[in-house]
Amino acid sequence: MKSSDITQKAHKLIQPFRITNGDKFRLTDFDPSETLDLNAEDKPRVKEALAAGVALLAELQDMLYARSCWGVLLIFQAMDAAGKDGTIKHVMSGINPQGCRVSSFKAPTSDDLDHDYLWRCAKVLPSRGEIGIFNRSYYEETLVVRVHPELLAKQKLPPELVTPDIWKDRFQDIRGFERYLTRNGIIVRKFFLNVSKKEQKKRFLERIENPDRNWKFSTADVAERANWDAYMEAYEDMIRNTATEDAPWYVVPADNKWFTRLVVAAAINETLKSLHLAYPEVSKEERRELVVARRALLAKK
Repeated sequence: MKSSDITQKAHKLIQPFRITNGDKFRLTDFDPSETLDLNAEDKPRVKEALAAGVALLAELQDMLYARSCWGVLLIFQAMDAAGKDGTIKHVMSGINPQGCRVSSFKAPTSDDLDHDYLWRCAKVLPSRGEIGIFNRSYYEETLVVRVHPELLAKQKLPPELVTPDIWKDRFQDIRGFERYLTRNGIIVRKFFLNVSKKEQKKRFLERIENPDRNWKFSTADVAERANWDAYMEAYEDMIRNTATEDAPWYVVPADNKWFTRLVVAAAINETLKSLHLAYPEVSKEERRELVVARRALLAKK
């Protein structure tokens, strides 16, 4: 398949992984090794198509920044070693840093725990004209906190609010929050990089065996593998309850990094193209001012 064909089929490429209604969603229906009709022989052309997608993204982001009307929030969630950092690095490689901000969320600080769980994310939302990237997000409050309920006890919530319905309540709050953002011109797109347990093990071993990658390995990551099934259940419930038309989830196969990056780039570009972006029009008065400014510059040495 030619790289141009891959680029033109971007819409069809992402549709199988886009979830806008989670009623019938089952994570087991999505194969982490899926590459559709692409295979290893197509990798050189996929690389070309990705480069074209990155170039298009840079062009669209420039107009987004110049227009300063919409903001875009991209959320990445995944198990460890699924490739979040690499995907962000490669797909956003052509972006003007002035119009993009990446926020990574790890364990909450004491200051974070003194506020509601949305607080630390809300304060770094993208401004108009900006792409904001969340490497993990408020969704951790329905994932790691759910798998490790002892963390919930540290959040200083009034005891009467910690009920069996707390996860249902949080899903409702998140849907409302994302609806609020959408109604205020912040476009929300969410990516779950779906890596298999087998591939995760392979990547962990690579981190151990390659000295240049030792720094990426944490023994805590291996310990979390014991909770794999609990996390899969939590991710399924999360997507089922928070996938909407305005803030869809993309369940992106993550066992093949080249395919992951292609799908993510295509999804972001389709989102930006849907905004019908254009550079701001210059009024007649502003054009006259430009003429005057040009004359003034030419008249001086």
